[in-house]
Amino acid sequence: MAFDPTVRIQQDDFDIKSEIEALTAGQGNTGAVVTFSGLCRDEDGTLSALELEHYPGMAESEIRRIAVEAADRWPLGGVTVIHRVGKIRPGENIVLVAATSKHRQAAFDGAHFIMDFLKSDAPFWKREIARDGRSGSWVDAKDRDNDALKRWR
Repeated sequence: MAFDPTVRIQQDDFDIKSEIEALTAGQGNTGAVVTFSGLCRDEDGTLSALELEHYPGMAESEIRRIAVEAADRWPLGGVTVIHRVGKIRPGENIVLVAATSKHRQAAFDGAHFIMDFLKSDAPFWKREIARDGRSGSWVDAKDRDNDALKRWR
């Protein structure tokens, strides 16, 4: 692997365009940039916010490990993963996964692999906060998310 993946966990929002520009700067041989950005949805008007927590240090380490694994599997030129924590309102960014490569399929596969890991195995905890202010229980990964991750193993 000829690059160091960018991995950030932060409360502040991020600008997708700026992140792509930073990722591709100096990569003259890049033919593809694939991005996935996840947003907080309002669950048909019932959700006020999501509250996300993480295990500092461990979360960054695990995300970096999976980004390196993606780069070992596919010829990626760069990877950026940003995951927000704290209280996130509907319509706000939660996550960005971006991968570059000479060719599109490698970039698609690398980004998809990383995102499937984030949905199922990354050490984050998510709780829904209802419009009426009540906090719900912590949300577990869905079976379909776990099944998506299994296909990479």
